[in-house]
Amino acid sequence: MLNPGSSRTFQEYSTAVFISFIESQLEYGSRLDLVWDCYWQNFLRNSDNKEELFSFLAEQVMQLVVKESKQLVVTDKKQVLTVPPRKDTANLAPCNHEEADTRMMVHAADALECGHRRILIRTVDTDVVILAVALANERSEVLDELWLTLGTGKNRRYIAAHQIAKALGPEKSRALPVFHAITGCDRVSAFAGHSKKAAWATWNAFPEVTTAFLGLASTPSELPDGVLSTLERFIVLLYDRTSTCCDVNMLRKKLFSRKSRSLEHLPPTRAALEQHIKRAAYQAGYTVSGDRQQ
Repeated sequence: MLNPGSSRTFQEYSTAVFISFIESQLEYGSRLDLVWDCYWQNFLRNSDNKEELFSFLAEQVMQLVVKESKQLVVTDKKQVLTVPPRKDTANLAPCNHEEADTRMMVHAADALECGHRRILIRTVDTDVVILAVALANERSEVLDELWLTLGTGKNRRYIAAHQIAKALGPEKSRALPVFHAITGCDRVSAFAGHSKKAAWATWNAFPEVTTAFLGLASTPSELPDGVLSTLERFIVLLYDRTSTCCDVNMLRKKLFSRKSRSLEHLPPTRAALEQHIKRAAYQAGYTVSGDRQQ
C-alpha cells in the first residue's frame, strides 16, 4: 500500500499518489500487474471501504493511455481488467484467491505463458518469497530471472528467487511450500515455541522427510500412512532432537511427565497432527500451481 500522505479522499489519493506511481513503474517493464490484497489496515478492514477503493482505483487505471508495447493488468474482485484490452484472460479470471500472495503466482505464471522471462514482484509479505522460489523451480525452463523486492527506501532489498531455487535444488525447492505450510504460515498454525530456523535445522537433520513433503506436493488431497508416519517423526525431532520415538502421543506423555512442559509447548496429538497436515497440504497444493481456483 502506497503511503496516502495528506490525501483525504480516494480521488486525491488516486491523483496525487497512485496513478503517478503506476505510470513511473510502466516505464521500466513491458507488463505491470496490480494484484489487490484483501487484508489491509485501519479503515480498510471494513470490506465495503476496501472494495470501493479497489474498484475505484481499477477504474482510474483503465483510463491510462498505455503504449502498444506495454500491458497493464489489474485485478477487480474475481475478474481482471487489462489495458490495452486483452481477448483471452482465461488463465487469470475468474479467480477466487482471497489474498494477494497466492494470486501473484497466478499472474506470474500467466506472464511466463505470455513470453515474459524476467519478472519482478513487489511485496511486503515474506511468504511470497517461499512461493516465488517454488515457482522459479517449477517454471525454470521458461524463466530467466524472478526477483522480489521488499521494503522501501534505504530498507529496500532485492531477493533472487531463481538463484535460491538453483541453490536448493529441484527437490527441496518443490518441497519448500509444504515445509513452510506445515511449520506455520498465514493460514496454517505454527508449533508454539519452534521457529522456522529450528524447523529448517530439523529438516537438514532428517532429510528423509523431503520425500514426504514431495508426496504432499504431488497429491495434496491424499495422506498415505507412510507419509503421515514420516511427518510424525519429523515433528518428534522438532520437539526433541535426541528422541528415538516415532509416536507423537508417546512423546507428549514423556515431555509432560519428565520435563514438565506446559500444554501449549507439547506436540499435538496424532489425530490433531493429521488434520494439521491435511490443512497444510491443501494450502501448499495450490499456491504455486498457477491455478486461479483454490
